[in-house]
Formats: sequence, C-alpha cells, structure tokens
Amino acid sequence: MPSRGLSVVVTRRLPEAVETRMTELFNVRLRDDDSPMPRDEIAAALREADVLVPCLADTIDAGLLAQAGERLKLIANYGAGVDHIDVDTARSRGILVSNTPGVVTEDTADMTMALILAVTRRIPEGLQTMQAGEWSGWSPTALMGGRIGGRRLGILGMGRIGQAVARRARAFGMQIHYNNRKRLRTEVEDALEATWWESLDQMVARVDVLSVNCPHTPSTFHLMNARRLRLMKPSAVIVNTSRGEVIDENALTRMLRAGEIAGAGLDVYERGAEINPRLRELPNVVLLPHMGSATVEGRIEMGEKVILNIKTFADGHRPPDLVVPGML
Repeated sequence: MPSRGLSVVVTRRLPEAVETRMTELFNVRLRDDDSPMPRDEIAAALREADVLVPCLADTIDAGLLAQAGERLKLIANYGAGVDHIDVDTARSRGILVSNTPGVVTEDTADMTMALILAVTRRIPEGLQTMQAGEWSGWSPTALMGGRIGGRRLGILGMGRIGQAVARRARAFGMQIHYNNRKRLRTEVEDALEATWWESLDQMVARVDVLSVNCPHTPSTFHLMNARRLRLMKPSAVIVNTSRGEVIDENALTRMLRAGEIAGAGLDVYERGAEINPRLRELPNVVLLPHMGSATVEGRIEMGEKVILNIKTFADGHRPPDLVVPGML
C-alpha cells in the first residue's frame, strides 16, 4: 500500500514539525483544536481510516474496536503506554498496535529527580511565599527541608526509566535500592551500585524516598495499596511519574493528611485529570499536570517514531515498535 494514499486520522494536536511531516507522507486528517476527540468521532475514524494515531487521553476499548471497519489495520499510538488500548481485542480483529518506547526515558527521569527535590526541599512552599510577597528575609529555621544525599531511594520498576533515575540519584549521593519482576544482570547492578529486594514489602519499609516507575498492568494496579503504604516510614516520601493506578490514591491522601507519610510528588493520578481534591489542600504534596515527557525534543521524537511505524507498515513490513499482547 503506497504510504501517500494511506488514510491516517490523528486524535489530538501534535507538534507542528510532526504534523507537517505526516502531511507530506500520508493522507492525514489532523485535529484542529487541542482537545480530546469525542468518542463518536473516534468510532467514525475507526470505521473509515487505515491507521489511527491516538494518545493516552483516548480510551480504545473493546466497544470502540467492535465498530472498526475492514480498512483499519494499525493503531499507531503516540506514547509508550498502551494501557488505554485493548491490545488483545485489536489483535484478534487483525489490527496491529504500535507505540513509542524509549523516547521519554531521560525526560521522565529528569522530572522524577525534580519532584524528589521539590518535595524534600519544600520548593513549592518557598515559591508560594515569594509570589505572595510574604518573605521578610532569611531565617535559620524557615522552610527547612531534608538533604537527599545519603538517603535510600527505592525504585519500583527498574526498566529504562528506573535505571535512568538511578543514574541521576547516584550523582546526588543517594543509595539505590530497587524491586523489579526480574533481577538485573550483575554488571548492570554493579554499574548502578543498586541493591535488589525480592520483597517489595521489605524494601518499602526501609527506604526514605520511593519512586514509582513501573507500568500499569492488572498485576500492578494498586500495587502500593493501603497496607503497603503503611509500611513506609513516617519520614519517607513517595514520587510517581509512571501511572497513577499503581497507587491507591485515596489511601495515600488519608496517610498524607494524617502525617503517616511525609510527602508526595505526583505527575500522574489514578483517575486521570480527576484528582482527589483533598490532595490539593496539602502543603507536603507537589502536583504536576502529567509533565514527565513534556519536552520539545521528546514530543517530536515520539512523533518521529509514530511516523516510522506507519511508514514501515505501509511498506509491508512489521512496525519496529509493534506491541505484542502478553509482553506488556
């Protein structure tokens, strides 16, 4: 199938450079405004297009996929996570799914360290004081935070991003601990100076900072549940730049309000943009609007991967970033 005649529908505004290149290569329908595409429009696109390019704000479930037309052969996701797409149903209908892995590793790791520093050094509180014009000068006891050097960092999920976080944290003098489905190779562990914990419970109880860097799957839903959150030290903080569903947000909120956990830095939330309103009231919580991958470079590279997946498919080959059910 010649790629220029390939019908491609994009559900959300993408960086201008990405949209321009798509227009040059494919018969593409772009989104005019930067708002989520309504479900009925996605259904129409599934019936009419050869390729759909969704993002994490679009839920492509079995109900939508049941409406897909015979033309639809590829869902080229703009993003690494595909938990918003029913991959098994798509494949059963002969529809391939691709994603954009590895692109946002460094950006997300940067944001993880930014949140660790923001929470432990109380940066938002200082910023608010300055913006409100309430600072009256230096004081020996004002806004004292904690030093991160020497603290134990526990990383939940030691994939690409987890390892990138470990490299950064080592440079800050933190001790690296991790829990993962599989233990890393000895040479990787040695290079990161990382200690593996087979028991997540035991690791959580001993670290000063916990960074969540694992994907959302059925087995990781509420992995940090109320019982496990209670194992954390009252002086510990938790940071999440991965998926909100991994943490029981209501339990976390209750414990933060009760002072049973010292603080949290969150870039993702259990119910997407519907954030627990009680979290907003807490001075020991830093909330960001899912900014982990929000760099110009990262977003353009994501688009380039989408284009490569579509072009490779159009040329009759397997997309390089094909998602295989059961391997998520």
